[in-house]
Amino acid sequence: MKNTLGDLNNHLFAQLERLGDEDINGEKLTEEMERAKTITVVAKQIIDNASLVLEAQKIFNNSDKLNADAKIPKMLEG
Repeated sequence: MKNTLGDLNNHLFAQLERLGDEDINGEKLTEEMERAKTITVVAKQIIDNASLVLEAQKIFNNSDKLNADAKIPKMLEG
């Protein structure tokens, strides 16, 4: 199984289209709204995870610049 953030984006737009369908109402609309809430929670977790991976990669790419003896810029000193 290969899912991408692009796939997630497409899935979210498909859900938005289902919610915007004017022919859907009553119990079917309620079900779709509950599904949308669940999808939103899962999508947020996926996006948060992707953000964490991106931040870790940025730190890894700059790890040669990390130095425990680095001087704190004057404007940040207390």
